[in-house]
Amino acid sequence: MTMSSTPNSRRTEQTGQSADHDRSIERPDRAGQGPEQEKPAEPAGREPGEVERLRARVEELEDLWRRALADLDNLRKRMARELETQRRAQRAEVTAAWLPVLDDLERALQHAESDPASVVEGIRSVRDQAVATLRDLGYPRRDDLGVPFDPARHSAVAVRTDPGVPPGTVVEVHQPGYGDDENQLRPALVSVSARAGD
Repeated sequence: MTMSSTPNSRRTEQTGQSADHDRSIERPDRAGQGPEQEKPAEPAGREPGEVERLRARVEELEDLWRRALADLDNLRKRMARELETQRRAQRAEVTAAWLPVLDDLERALQHAESDPASVVEGIRSVRDQAVATLRDLGYPRRDDLGVPFDPARHSAVAVRTDPGVPPGTVVEVHQPGYGDDENQLRPALVSVSARAGD
């Protein structure tokens, strides 16, 4: 009795290959794990795990860098606040130093109504107190006559021939200066002597 051939048996008869060989072609190669399961190759010359250690070190350094930037920004803001606080304190200190001068000026004006002759004396007293206040703040008055001209402390506005004094001598102070050589508020405006014919 002859058995009918199945499709697999016919294909085997036609190609001379077994059905098991067909199934082996359809199965994935067990030697390779496929592209999604392949591990990246380690860089040449690197020990296993060294790349991970380097990556962890880079992350640590980046974190330290961010913290340093944040600390620097906080320091800048704190220094700006402290500087502004010091400026306000200095302004208040200088302003407070002038309050007695203002008080004396007001008292002089009050006495002027009852005794007009005391106005000049009161103004002179207030002027002296203002000069003393400037001196205490580090700006002494400069209005010396007969001293050699000093371009660091004097500003010459006129030259005058005066045979009685050496050339280059301050012979008149038009406006006093305040301060010293290192801390000058303004120079004195003066006239200076010159030789005859200069």
